[in-house]
Amino acid sequence: MRKSFFGGLIALGAAALIYGCTMSEAKNVPDVTVKGVVEDGSGQKVANATVWLIPAADVAAMAKTPIEIKKDAKNDEPLEDNLAANRARYLKAKSGASGEFNVAAVPAGKYFLYVEPADATYLPGGDKSRISLTNTELGAAPVTIKVSGNVAAGAKYVGTSTCLGCHDDHESFKSTLHRNGIQVIGKMSKLQDVSRVPEFNDGLNKLMAGTKFWFHGYDKTRGFDKYQISDKAPADPASVSFTATFAKDADGKLKFTTENARDPSDPPRTYPVEMTYGGGVYKQRYLFRVGANLFPFVQYNTKGDNAYGDRSRKVWRDYHADWLFNEETGKLADPKPAKSFDKECASCHYNGYTLTKNANGDYIAGSANDPEGELDIDGDGTPNELNMGCENCHGPGSNHVKAPKAKKAANIVSPGKLAAERSSMICGQCHSRPQGNLKNDQPVNTDNKMMLPGTSRNTFLTQYTTREDAAPKDFWADGLHSKSHHQQYTDFVKSSKHRNGNHLVACADCHEPHGKAKFAHQMKLDSNSAESCTTCHKGNTDIGKHVMAKTKCNVAPEKITCSSCHNTKTMQTGAGMGKGMPGKDGKNYWMNDITSHLYDVPRKDNVGVKGVEPGKAMPIPYTNSCGAGCHNTSAL
Repeated sequence: MRKSFFGGLIALGAAALIYGCTMSEAKNVPDVTVKGVVEDGSGQKVANATVWLIPAADVAAMAKTPIEIKKDAKNDEPLEDNLAANRARYLKAKSGASGEFNVAAVPAGKYFLYVEPADATYLPGGDKSRISLTNTELGAAPVTIKVSGNVAAGAKYVGTSTCLGCHDDHESFKSTLHRNGIQVIGKMSKLQDVSRVPEFNDGLNKLMAGTKFWFHGYDKTRGFDKYQISDKAPADPASVSFTATFAKDADGKLKFTTENARDPSDPPRTYPVEMTYGGGVYKQRYLFRVGANLFPFVQYNTKGDNAYGDRSRKVWRDYHADWLFNEETGKLADPKPAKSFDKECASCHYNGYTLTKNANGDYIAGSANDPEGELDIDGDGTPNELNMGCENCHGPGSNHVKAPKAKKAANIVSPGKLAAERSSMICGQCHSRPQGNLKNDQPVNTDNKMMLPGTSRNTFLTQYTTREDAAPKDFWADGLHSKSHHQQYTDFVKSSKHRNGNHLVACADCHEPHGKAKFAHQMKLDSNSAESCTTCHKGNTDIGKHVMAKTKCNVAPEKITCSSCHNTKTMQTGAGMGKGMPGKDGKNYWMNDITSHLYDVPRKDNVGVKGVEPGKAMPIPYTNSCGAGCHNTSAL
């Protein structure tokens, strides 16, 4: 048994170190019996589930292999892929009628306890699958493993207000930015609260007061911002294609009117602006209506400054003004239905997203009905949830609502009781940049549906993506660090947090999804404090000593934290966090605003800084605390 269990790993001295002991010490650790019970969150015992002991050494060995970002990869799901490859040799036991299990003769080593339910009533993993324990720890007392329920086929969305009717301890969810991404102008829903973000509508207020924009300097090589945008007439009138004037109409509604700067005979066009899109994290855009569809237009950068030379970092930034003007004909235009917010963006915002195409060629998005939702978009008389709701992470709740108390947990997904790789996938479907069935950033399947929570990463990649993740243009020159926003999961799966032999981290280990944390980005601990890292990394509590050991640099601990080096803001969503220190040509190296989740320390010698224009160079620690203190890029 012992020989077959360890297989080839017995021959590796490194494996013994991963187990936390030397070879000679391992021989003195007796085999143990691991026993316990499998149950759900309601205390119902789960029979016929297989409890697997996955050796931590195998997971640690996998972590040393380059991760494959592709469908059917063999090393991107640390527990499921190891189990798939080693089912014949891993120790296991099946739970009995009362959920009890017993695994005999478990040899020395560290293991992850992983539950594989007998059917789809429950989901794989269990709350003991995140942290590996020694056989001695596992055998010390009976283990209770809590598993997540599942949502049955045919379950319907009931809306967040129904969920909060019972779970009123999660009222704080209303204040999360997930709940406030889309707001009807002048009519915040009862499920929304932006009191924590006083600057939320600074951009909207400027438009409501009246603002005229000139769109000039068309550059077809750029992405969504092909025009430069100015709230003052540019020096060269000939460079202007059209203007857009925002104003509050007599009815109190916000509208804007486009006028052709090249051809005054071209009739102006007026559009109603119905909703704001964002506002809590660095930027806000505005959704205007054309017929049955919504379209985004104009970006307000909360931290923008018109003194910045980089056009993407000014106060206002173009956002698809090219949809409103045809440079070939020189005429004003309406955006095409295929470019609508409904089809291009809404799936990662709406609760219970659906998409249909009507006879006119319009793509009509739908979402869960909720009497306290934002807006009735399907015309049935009940408002819809146009933001993330409880069910985005827990699954459609109709069966959960109807179930008796003893069966409640079996009819809803509990992310904390999933394996980390499945829990993180809930966030990862939108905090990455794959392409789905629609050949855009919406990760939807052939039915234009988002994946249900609890889905495995491989099922997601196989059924919901046609391109597994971001395109090369969305990474920096090193091909590793993300450049574009909403790619946190893209980075995370490549990190040691996702694959290691000790603690398999999920997004919710650091972020509090229900809005109960008081720190930015729903962080459970202040990311500007070392405590946010040293709570787990207990061996590196002396920051000054750690920095000296790694960099040979003597720095006052109060001037630097773990995040200064390990959480460089490589991605940009708004204007960035301001200028970094000057480069040798007098330009600046920028700090961006979205944190890399690789947790490495990107070095200036591996990102092509030399020869790269500073304003376009990848942000590295030198543009953060190090650059503000001792290190200056003028020496490069």
